[in-house]
Amino acid sequence: MVGEIDKRLKELGIELPEARDPKVAKILSSNIAGNILYVSGQVPQWNGEITFTGKVGREFDIEEGRKAARLCALNVIAHAKKALNGNLDRVLKVAKIKGYVNTTPDLIEVAEVVNGASELFVDVFGEDGRHARTVAGVNVMPFDVAVEVEADFLISDEN
Repeated sequence: MVGEIDKRLKELGIELPEARDPKVAKILSSNIAGNILYVSGQVPQWNGEITFTGKVGREFDIEEGRKAARLCALNVIAHAKKALNGNLDRVLKVAKIKGYVNTTPDLIEVAEVVNGASELFVDVFGEDGRHARTVAGVNVMPFDVAVEVEADFLISDEN
């Protein structure tokens, strides 16, 4: 049976990338502790191919940074789906996200960049996609990616 969130993804014309294990880091891509699903930071990749390397404010403008953040969020959702055995309807709430933007020293619009991720979570999960958030501009990122996004979800017991 196709779940409500899968139907919404289809209605929105959204395809999720393959949830890939970390290339280098010796971590879990996701971790469930009680009723919280933690998804580790995801970079802008499509099925293993990193698509945004460089700094927002130099290689990428704000709109391109938003697209990179959105792609990160798609990877977060893909990892959530994998962790929940394919059942995204178990997500009760997107509790918090954190976004890191690889920026030039003068770029101050980091919140606007991460809005690309925040807006996707609201589009996909509706009001339950509204979340708390932390955003930071940084001067170096793994693989020189433009953006990285992680998320914490409140989930229901397994159905």
